[in-house]
Amino acid sequence: MNLARLLVEKRAGVRYHLARIGMPIMRAAFGAIGRGTVIVRPLFLQGVDRIRIGDGVIVRDGSWLACEGSDARLSIGSNTYIGHRAHLHSIDPVSIGAGCVIADNVFVASTDHGRVDRHSAVGTGSITIGDDVFLGQNAVVLGGVSIGNGATVAAGAVVTRDVAPGTIVAGVPARPLHGSL
Repeated sequence: MNLARLLVEKRAGVRYHLARIGMPIMRAAFGAIGRGTVIVRPLFLQGVDRIRIGDGVIVRDGSWLACEGSDARLSIGSNTYIGHRAHLHSIDPVSIGAGCVIADNVFVASTDHGRVDRHSAVGTGSITIGDDVFLGQNAVVLGGVSIGNGATVAAGAVVTRDVAPGTIVAGVPARPLHGSL
C-alpha cells in the first residue's frame, strides 16, 4: 500500500463514516431526520428546524439545504439520494418523495430575487416531486411545478412546468420525449 496515496486521496467512505458520527447533533437541530440518514459535509444549512428528512436518505458532500422565511419547508422522503453539490432552496414549500435520485449539481428552488430589490428573495410557488423520480445531473427545477411519480428529468433540463407521472423530459425548457430511448 502506498502511504503517500493514502494520505493524499480523499476517500468517500471516510467522509461518510465521519458524517455518521456527527448525525446525533444534526438530529437535535433538524425538524426530523430518520433512521439511517446521513448528511455528508454540507456546504450550507439554513432553517434546519423546518427541514424533515425520512429514513435511509444520503445527502452527499457540498449540498445546500435551505429554508428561508417563515413559510419555508423542505421535506425529503425515505430512501432518497441527494448528489454532490445539490442545491435545495425553499421559500415556498418543497417536497421530495421517497426513492428519488437527485444527481450531482441539481438545483431545486422555490425562490427568486425580487425585481425591484435584487437583494430580496421572493417565493415562486411550491414544488412537489413525487416518489421514484430521477433528476439528472445539472437539472434545474423552478418554483410552482409538480413532477409526478416515476418521472425522469434528463441531465441539464430546466423544468418550468408540471411533469406528468412516468414522463421523461429533456431540454430547456424541459419538454416530454416521445418514443423509446
